[in-house]
Amino acid sequence: MVTYLLKKSYQHKTLKEINFKDLWGDKGMFTTMRILGKPTKIIFFKEHIKNLIKSLKIYKLDKVNIKKDILKLIKLNIDKTKSYNHLLRVAINNKMISISLRDRKTPKLEFDLKLINHKRIDPELKNLKYNLILKHLSKMDNTISDVGLCFKKKILESGTSNFFFIKKNKVFSPSKHIYRGVTYSFFKKKLGKIINKEILVNSLNDYDEILLIGSGKAVTSVKTIKEINWKRKGLKFYKILSNIYKKEISKCPIYR
Repeated sequence: MVTYLLKKSYQHKTLKEINFKDLWGDKGMFTTMRILGKPTKIIFFKEHIKNLIKSLKIYKLDKVNIKKDILKLIKLNIDKTKSYNHLLRVAINNKMISISLRDRKTPKLEFDLKLINHKRIDPELKNLKYNLILKHLSKMDNTISDVGLCFKKKILESGTSNFFFIKKNKVFSPSKHIYRGVTYSFFKKKLGKIINKEILVNSLNDYDEILLIGSGKAVTSVKTIKEINWKRKGLKFYKILSNIYKKEISKCPIYR
């Protein structure tokens, strides 16, 4: 069960608060950021806002002063006296901006992936067409499970994150039909080389580790995919990438 600290919606023109709508299923975009500690840090904040504005322009939803308005509403809803371990979600359609804060649950090492046949609409963008994915996720404990989206026998992304597949000390990632998130981009810079290729479901047993990479999941190691009898063979890259991520968080500037 998701626990919300706040849920608010605002009109574009006036920034007047209105009845909350989460906007799932609408024509629009969203981003989810990890908000942490006291004083408050928002992990990869500038990168998230940059990606959101870029996506809004593609959908022709970049209204006058949209970036300024987003930043104003975020600042309005952050309590500097509070210690956070939450996920901050900003969702935008043609009429409103919605802000929500929910608890971030730490993923466990006993983590299972459930494969489903689904490709998101406009998968290269973080759009709001998530209803089928949310239907599956609502039945799961997200500390121990997620869905893996598959299309034409290829695995794409999870319901919440990007995938890294590890084989012979090399990092692989699906090459098509995915949104490359901010955390993915961070690791791409740090690792130097990620091999992009189509990952066939029937080839997954060739990989030693499967990692989820994202704002909510951070770095999460998949232990099992029960329907294909996949089991991880080690935790080497999980430990390496987790340490890189934790060091970056420690250097992240305080949100002001």
